[in-house]
Amino acid sequence: MNEKFSNASESEILEFHKKVADNIRDFRENAGISQLDLALEIGIKSVAFYSNCENLRYGKHFNLEHIYKIAKALNIDIKELFS
Repeated sequence: MNEKFSNASESEILEFHKKVADNIRDFRENAGISQLDLALEIGIKSVAFYSNCENLRYGKHFNLEHIYKIAKALNIDIKELFS
């Protein structure tokens, strides 16, 4: 990414993805739901892919559709995943 044409650095974006992923993990664990169960609930057939998103491995992260479905599955306001 050419940062001089962006209003956010790569490290800022990585920190944003980390915050969202950490919040998702916290809400999921507090609800007593496994990665596999949540992955299947939101239409992800691969727990490995879900785990990679939750742990930011291999450059994977949740997209907006995932985040919407996760909030719905966990019965929380989507805003809580961003705070």
